[in-house]
Amino acid sequence: MKILFATAEALPYWKTGGLADVARSLPDALVARGHDVRIITPRYRFFNISADAPGRVRSEGAALVPWPGGDVVAEFTVHEPASGAGAVFVDGGDFFDTDRPYDPDPGDPLSLGRRFAFFCRAVVSYAGRWGADVVHLNDWPTGLVPVYGLTDGMQAATLFVIHNLAYQGNFPAALLPEVGVPPAFMRTENGLEFHQHLSFMKGGIALADRLVTVSPAYAAEIRTPAFGNGLHGLLTFRQRVLHGVLNGIDTTTWNPTSDPWLPATYNSRTLDRKEAARAALAENTGIRSDGPVLGVVSRLVHQKGVEILLGALPELVDQGCSVVILGNGDPELEYALARRAAQLPGRVSLHTGFNDGLAHLIYAGADFFLMPSIYEPCGLGQMIAQRYGTPPIARRTGGLADTIEDGVTGLLFDEPSPHALAGAVRRALGIWNQCGWRAMQSRCMREDHSWDRSAGEYVRLYEMALGSAFSGPPHGPPRT
Repeated sequence: MKILFATAEALPYWKTGGLADVARSLPDALVARGHDVRIITPRYRFFNISADAPGRVRSEGAALVPWPGGDVVAEFTVHEPASGAGAVFVDGGDFFDTDRPYDPDPGDPLSLGRRFAFFCRAVVSYAGRWGADVVHLNDWPTGLVPVYGLTDGMQAATLFVIHNLAYQGNFPAALLPEVGVPPAFMRTENGLEFHQHLSFMKGGIALADRLVTVSPAYAAEIRTPAFGNGLHGLLTFRQRVLHGVLNGIDTTTWNPTSDPWLPATYNSRTLDRKEAARAALAENTGIRSDGPVLGVVSRLVHQKGVEILLGALPELVDQGCSVVILGNGDPELEYALARRAAQLPGRVSLHTGFNDGLAHLIYAGADFFLMPSIYEPCGLGQMIAQRYGTPPIARRTGGLADTIEDGVTGLLFDEPSPHALAGAVRRALGIWNQCGWRAMQSRCMREDHSWDRSAGEYVRLYEMALGSAFSGPPHGPPRT
């Protein structure tokens, strides 16, 4: 099967979050299963393919992409790494001439919409010339591919993955004529219109042949008003083609038996060697290790429950815990955490920014891993922590609920509050002080979070999508 994997970011080319990891690991897993896979992504100004990504680089020509006011030339450059999926870079003149791809150009709020609308139309063009069977779409920057697929006669089936419904790509309706989308797509009952705006996310949800979320629980949650971000009605209407497939993790990068960042490697039968990482973590961060060490590796934003963590920190310290936090995000939350760490020296250690070595050391050296998320479409941290024998303590939502069995491979709590988090940690301390903790660690390390499992589920959905291609705009209940 020929699978074109469309994404705004992918490793090793550019990364802001977990999508970039998925956009490398899943295509590679599909290649390992014998499929012909190409990642397609914009060629942003800041990335030098030849210098930044080892492998063979070659031009694959250009195409005229239909665009209001005259066709635009899109140049396609192919990067072929030594192994795994190759990538196609789309160069569209000024559209991708930016070092901040998710921000509009200064003084031009519609430029972000034009940027990814052009990318979507270029994806449709390339899918036709390459002969793709399926186009795998990821989040709002790819949401207009099914729209242009209909206007331009694309033959490939489409599968649209919702990684985070909160980010929707909504723009003023004035963008519509600037990107060549016929007005009929706004007027159809379940087209692009969302509160008088054009919504890329809604376009993908309304028109793709199959819809996927990155965990089964999130697929159910987004059909409710609490998690649906205004699109729960449309998602409920399309629930017949909505599926949940758990993400996997890169089990080569995240492997305690061979991790070069650790002072000693270990497996589920040599968990005593994990103590070397615990000691190194305490030494490197200045925390006390006379009680349980709790780790956090996260974006520091509201979604991740940072306010819950802030409120719980004094009580966690009162219980004898030390907490190491690594991440960045909302400046106000970073400042609040820094103040709290200053108030609790030796017990709370904050490290902002990106530090790959420290991340590996936290996953291995902590006794428990905290994820008090308000919502979590999938989450990778809990699966990485389990692989390192560090049971996660998390809120029962989305992928956290799907990957953690309470009291067996971690601990779950329900209420999004500091009190509930502290209560879950108190339960964990009861396990930590007993022989059951080692058994929980071993169970965590036996969990299968490889991409091979998920890749098999995606292949099944691709086959289903090929048998259910749309023939025109959808119809259904009143506009959301």
